[in-house]
Amino acid sequence: MNLAAQINDTIYTKKVTGVTAGHTPHKFAWYYGDKSRYPELLIGKKVGKARGFGGWVEIEAEQSRIVFGEGVGIRFHDKGETHPDRHQLLVEFSDGFFVSATVQMYGGLGVISGEQFDNPYYKVAREKPSPLSPSFDEAYFDRIISAPEATKLSLKALLATEQRMPGLGNGVLQDILFNAKMHPKKKVAGVSSQGKQVLFNALRSTLSAMVAQGGRDTELDLFGRPGGYQTVLSKNTVGKPCPVCGTAIKKESYMGGSIYYCDVCQPIQ
Repeated sequence: MNLAAQINDTIYTKKVTGVTAGHTPHKFAWYYGDKSRYPELLIGKKVGKARGFGGWVEIEAEQSRIVFGEGVGIRFHDKGETHPDRHQLLVEFSDGFFVSATVQMYGGLGVISGEQFDNPYYKVAREKPSPLSPSFDEAYFDRIISAPEATKLSLKALLATEQRMPGLGNGVLQDILFNAKMHPKKKVAGVSSQGKQVLFNALRSTLSAMVAQGGRDTELDLFGRPGGYQTVLSKNTVGKPCPVCGTAIKKESYMGGSIYYCDVCQPIQ
């Protein structure tokens, strides 16, 4: 959401004059559509509005759309600035400014013409309500957490897998659960009715704070700056004292990724 807002402040209405796709080979960069057609789909087009939804940023360009999934770093560059050595997509504008996109560990990006984009993650992110939208109310959340198949899951599995809540991934999960005083491994079956309400409120308030403060400090914005939201639980705080009780923040591998927690403030039971 913050990247989309910054894109609207910087390149909206600019005219595309150059497009380079696939400059730097990357084993885990996935291109949507035929990247050899990106120049013909974009050159001469005027940039429209950008929007963020789920884990995606989408930018209109007349009949085309530029899409970026999670794991893609997008940067705005001043006119006269040297092109970066590494990039998977670079789009230049008539006034000399340009943007570059670089896949970090893995990620997808592309230019789509008017045809339907059938990526399943994109479709889910478009169809399901954002956790920050009015449609994502307590009743909607309760249907997710109270579903029969949810009771056997851990809170991390429920919240951050299967795109039950588009855009809510492992990164934002940590502070949501800290604010709810719940352990990532805690089973959904052990969450009381009151606990479900606490978790819903923590989810909404934590994500709202992250957006309002320009994203998390573990991520970079359009200008390469860390977000202004100071994470309580992240790679930046491992081993540091919990701001509530002073216990050292722990890191642990779980479900193919890392979890961070305070084992005093976030009991597993």
